Amino acid sequence: MSDRKKITAAAAVLSSATLMSRFAGLARDIVIASIFGAGFGSDAFFMAFTIPNLLRRFFAEGSLTAAFVPTFTQVRAQNGEIEAQRIVRICWSLLLVVMIAVTVCGMFASPWLVKMIGGGFSSVPGKIELTIHLTRLMFPYIFFVSLLSLLTGVLNVYGHYFIPAFSPLVLNLSMIIGAVVLHQQLAIPVESLAWGVLIGGFLQLMMTLPVMHRYGFNLKLCFKWRDAVVQRIARLMIPGIFGVAIYQINVVVTRLLSSFLEQGSVSYLYYGQRLFEFPQGIFVVSLAQAVLPTMSRQAAQGQIDEVKKSLRYALSLIVLITVPAAAGLVVCASPIYSQLFMSGAFSFTDVSQTALALAAYAPGLLFVGISRIVVPTFYAMNDTKTPVWVSFWTLIVNVVFGLILMEHYQHLGLAFALTLSSIFNAIVLLFLLQRRLGGMALASIAVICAKVLVATAVMASIVHYVLAWGHWQLGLTAANFCVLIGAIFCGLISYTICCYLVKIKEVHDVFALVKKRLNR
Repeated sequence: MSDRKKITAAAAVLSSATLMSRFAGLARDIVIASIFGAGFGSDAFFMAFTIPNLLRRFFAEGSLTAAFVPTFTQVRAQNGEIEAQRIVRICWSLLLVVMIAVTVCGMFASPWLVKMIGGGFSSVPGKIELTIHLTRLMFPYIFFVSLLSLLTGVLNVYGHYFIPAFSPLVLNLSMIIGAVVLHQQLAIPVESLAWGVLIGGFLQLMMTLPVMHRYGFNLKLCFKWRDAVVQRIARLMIPGIFGVAIYQINVVVTRLLSSFLEQGSVSYLYYGQRLFEFPQGIFVVSLAQAVLPTMSRQAAQGQIDEVKKSLRYALSLIVLITVPAAAGLVVCASPIYSQLFMSGAFSFTDVSQTALALAAYAPGLLFVGISRIVVPTFYAMNDTKTPVWVSFWTLIVNVVFGLILMEHYQHLGLAFALTLSSIFNAIVLLFLLQRRLGGMALASIAVICAKVLVATAVMASIVHYVLAWGHWQLGLTAANFCVLIGAIFCGLISYTICCYLVKIKEVHDVFALVKKRLNR
């Protein structure tokens, strides 16, 4: 199988598994909005969940995977299976000890951590105390999900993607069950969500262990931490935290600033970000995860031209998916929140404010996608310094724009500042990578961008016209729901047809594959 087909197949498996998890995540957020609304309790939970969720992104989708996968791929290719399994045991043992220490220290330091990222809550009686309590309760989640991230990296190198990508479904279901069953039984209702997070993290790790055993891995403890390979992974990982996870660091900065705004702002930004991450999680993260093992192998073998080809192909797919997705999120923001979230404690005012946040986030989808592909390319070449420096300046850009825009535009300004920082991050990274590789022949990407923009404009116009038939202030009705589904369906069909008519190669390949299967 060619490298391009391997990337596509892996991304398809990851995307299908992630799709189920994301729908469960959407259901989870609908339940949270209905029961807790956007206010005191929900603000406290979302802020408390920021810390463990941030570290999850660092490890599960960030620096550990980016540092471990290229090194482990090289060890397995050059030294064989026995040595590869030994390295896994050492890394497992080291991470086990480190994360126990991190979890204990994090629980102890929760008051200081919460005041760092949610200092504005101090002005509301009891709010910061509730946030500290929830943070302590959820901190062990970091332990479970960090170990899971290591096993995910191993399984991805062996071509197994489904179970690790499927495991977040368990977390979402655990939170849903916790909220529905426990919120009336506990003295602090929102605590039910924290228990759901804790139990879900444990179950995620447990369901992955049998898969590791099936691939012949014995996770006995091995404390040879001075091993040269393990030290190399650590050296790559520590600075790499900031390179891969800059978007999530900026999310934390945004939530810190939003804690000084009116009550509900943290929740508006959270709900807006959650829908923004729907296409990002389904496709962008999946593609980045799928392309990393291939590019790591190519880089280890000195096949720089092949690295460039894989990168161009991944960027083409990013453009093809994220540009129409971003346009769709902007056009459909209010209708989606009206139909999915407007019930119980979630009012139409909450719908309108959350839709504004989503509309400000959406343009950044393309640039977050570019960064998620470009940063692992640096890591595949064992360069972690460049993404770190770019991340530092991206953080500065986000803070500066956030402080300027929040004064006049409140949470909308903070969301747009995050988009501007994402644009800055992607452009600078792409420029530096092109200089590092000696040119990447990106003219083909520019052609695809132009064609995709034409198809997206047609799609957005059609969707906007269909949505005008709805009465979204009424909330969920059969008529409104049918209009929304019809608009989405018309958008998908019109975009696909337009891409075919303007002769985008990737779309033609899909049509050819379907035709071939039908002929069989």
